[in-house]
Amino acid sequence: MKTRNVLTFSKVHLVVLVATSLIGALGFLWPFLVSTQVAHPQWIFLCATPLALALFLISVSNGALDAKSVALLALLSALVAALRPLGTGAVGIEPMWFLLILSARVFGPSFGFLLGALSMLVSALITGGTGPWLAYQCFAAAWIGLGVGLIPRRVRGLLEIAALVGYAILAAQFFGIAMDLQFWPWYLGSDSQLSFSAGAPLAQNLSNFMSYHFLSALAWDIPRAIFTSVLIIITGKPVLGALRRAHTRAAFLSPIEFRNLTTNERAMGKMAAKQ
Repeated sequence: MKTRNVLTFSKVHLVVLVATSLIGALGFLWPFLVSTQVAHPQWIFLCATPLALALFLISVSNGALDAKSVALLALLSALVAALRPLGTGAVGIEPMWFLLILSARVFGPSFGFLLGALSMLVSALITGGTGPWLAYQCFAAAWIGLGVGLIPRRVRGLLEIAALVGYAILAAQFFGIAMDLQFWPWYLGSDSQLSFSAGAPLAQNLSNFMSYHFLSALAWDIPRAIFTSVLIIITGKPVLGALRRAHTRAAFLSPIEFRNLTTNERAMGKMAAKQ
């Protein structure tokens, strides 16, 4: 049986999502687009953050997320955020990713987008890890949750686990590249052979970045991919089953109906209260 998405963005939501993602992408890719040295592009995220918040608020106000879905989103965000510090970030040991990917698989990519962003935000508030990098982390995690939708819904069983493992490996590499992009222009200064050089040819900056990323990937991205893959292999089947049972029992897609009780129903209620 296929599990339907808890949340599906409408056309309006998709427009906001695309606009937010495009602005966010500029925040990662600007080193390859500018011709002179510029200050940190905080203005990009000052524009993107309200759009992302508007995406969530519009979803709630339009009924795309009902009370049960909001409660589920809050619960899973807290769980994912609580898992993140368990590995203390050491050599890519970050257990949060397997739960984010499995949750997005069950509840849908739109839900996964919101879950990724909120989880990172909650995690930063818990650990005190707020700073200029937080917006980058929120965008990267949100895109990872959204990208789970690339796996066809009809895939089940061992093939589903294999697909999720493959996606986890790609997601781990993507997150590492995204974080290196926001860190690389400022970390090495301008004197290193791997440094960002404003105004340099695209090929030169791209080559410098890939060399820098390869060195950091050995210590972070590869262990992250292995650790997340192992967790999905070990826990994927039971966690997916538990999440799908929660989805079914909570009846997320069943409309809530409010109506007045009939005379007979009120009488039966009073009788039950007296017994």
